[in-house]
Amino acid sequence: MTSQTFRSLSKRFPSLRIGILGDYCLDRYLEIDPSRSEVSIETGLLVHNVVHCRNQPGAAGTVLNNVAALGVGRIYPIGFAGEDGEGWELTRVLRGKPGVRMEHFIVTSERSTWTYAKPLVSGTGETLREINRLDIKNWTPTPRSVTRRIRQSLRDLASELDALIVLEQSETPEVGVIHSSVLQELADLSKAHPMLRIFGDSRRGLSHFPPMIFKMNRMELQRMSRLSAVPSRRETSHHMSLLARRLGKQVFVTMAEEGMLGCEPTGKCWLAPSLPIREPIDVVGAGDAVMANLAVVLAAGARTPQALAAASAAASIVVHQMGTTGVARLEEIQSLLGQCRVQPTVFS
Repeated sequence: MTSQTFRSLSKRFPSLRIGILGDYCLDRYLEIDPSRSEVSIETGLLVHNVVHCRNQPGAAGTVLNNVAALGVGRIYPIGFAGEDGEGWELTRVLRGKPGVRMEHFIVTSERSTWTYAKPLVSGTGETLREINRLDIKNWTPTPRSVTRRIRQSLRDLASELDALIVLEQSETPEVGVIHSSVLQELADLSKAHPMLRIFGDSRRGLSHFPPMIFKMNRMELQRMSRLSAVPSRRETSHHMSLLARRLGKQVFVTMAEEGMLGCEPTGKCWLAPSLPIREPIDVVGAGDAVMANLAVVLAAGARTPQALAAASAAASIVVHQMGTTGVARLEEIQSLLGQCRVQPTVFS
């Protein structure tokens, strides 16, 4: 895809309406200055002093960050936070993103706010190194009162959206936003609104998801296809081609340094080789940037290879952002598109 084509597509982004359903968390970065360490008088333990704290939406919020960075006009987060300090901060940073409409985001006393507290220690040359993370999660099933509200939001929004992104961050079934009852609602909506593009991504794999546009990595495809080993690029193309035909939907598979594949419902596949890597890299958030760009660019009317090019550029940008869950901005993506050489596969 040329920069001119992307520029033409991006003119449609402000008119798009994108829903993002999923597990939202607060990413809290705690920057520690080792030179200020001291010993607690009360416990005798080492105290790490935080000199800077920054908060941003994480998990499904990382997808939202990238959608907002593309200039999408209306963005609807669909999920929940707790009535706690972390929830207050999460809703604050979500509201601060351009284009975000919060009327379908639930704040409830029945859930805790998922939080990733990420201590970062400054090293030589101001490089930040992440140490052991502190997580707050929910461990009990999501109450029906919450899932009912989520399902109602999906019904209310379905006819208004150009695309719906579904992200399951929780690896424990039934404790997050993507509850089995919510997946059934998505299956019903897909039938009732066949023109609505629904994109799915899950840390648990997508075998329990109803048919929709799937985005996964190669190991997740391995599990879904019940393969004994991680598939080669040729095998990946073959099995995702079969999956795309069965679903009647596009399928996208990321392959780290080997790039990314996208298959159409006809079974035709395209390869976007990865762009050159400059060390050091941090892959956190790259998959979410890929998902955001696939959804937005396809909703704007792009074809599969064009969406792959934009997603590949976004991934390259994000992996080179250190000490944060990165975001790919419109102008950055456009500057890299000349290097993205998407080609049809010859091994599907």
